[in-house]
Amino acid sequence: MNNIDRGIECILSKFANTKLSDAIDTTERWDFIQRDLDKFKKWAHVNLMRFNKAKCKVLHVGQENRWYQYRLGDEGIEKSPEEKELGVLVVKKLNMTQQCVLAAQKANCILGFIKRSVPSMLREVILPHCSTLVRPHLEYCVRVWTPQHKNDMGLLQYIQRCSAKMIRGLEHSCYEDRLKELGLFSLEKRSLWGDLIAAVKALKVCYLKGASEKDGNRLFNRMFSDRTRGNVFNLKEVRFRLDIREKFFTRRLMKYWHWLPKEVEGALSLETFKVTLWAWGSEQPDLVEDVPAHCRGVGPDDL
Repeated sequence: MNNIDRGIECILSKFANTKLSDAIDTTERWDFIQRDLDKFKKWAHVNLMRFNKAKCKVLHVGQENRWYQYRLGDEGIEKSPEEKELGVLVVKKLNMTQQCVLAAQKANCILGFIKRSVPSMLREVILPHCSTLVRPHLEYCVRVWTPQHKNDMGLLQYIQRCSAKMIRGLEHSCYEDRLKELGLFSLEKRSLWGDLIAAVKALKVCYLKGASEKDGNRLFNRMFSDRTRGNVFNLKEVRFRLDIREKFFTRRLMKYWHWLPKEVEGALSLETFKVTLWAWGSEQPDLVEDVPAHCRGVGPDDL
């Protein structure tokens, strides 16, 4: 499999399943993908292998997609409206509502198991169980499928409300008081802080370790200025036409990145950034109150 990408013109990902992708804005770009598929067929023939065509699917993404018919050998490849990749459901409209429903269902199922199986509802028992068994379903790969609508975020928030309400002594408290008593943050705030930390990993960690700058620049556009003494990690906001673009990871955090104080933004290491972000964010209770749901959502020990 190491040489399957030899001579490939489009974007190829060999992690887990082999995926071939490209932006098809012209007929020539369609030819690139088809030529790469022909190379796959030839590679399999040379190595005495065969592709499982029943598992080969085409996912067309975008409103103006022309839905070209691709083939692997002499047979056409089946088109699919949705595909699951590493546990995340991706649909052709890039709407993450279905993924939020699946995540909430899994988390709610585990929460039900805990409620029926664990005899003690004390804080010392329930909190570790929920943090270990329930929360991962709500936050697995969440940078990719962060809720885009208030209803989606409310669905996930409902799971955390139920888990906090299970704890003895907090049944009649309001949700905000439960979180404060347990030392937890809302999913909106966790999501926002997670976005900021992921951006630091993509920008600063690679930069400080001497890695290739293109790894971070693939996601963000850095803003340089010769007139002021700005931070070398200032990010440039890029205009977009569709609302769905606003909800992508690389766009939704821009507003908050520029809000960070200098001592947080200028942290020289990832651990320092986490500590300073936690100290500053804990004093900002209204940070995400007037923010769209996809931008909302951690103490350093939780990350």
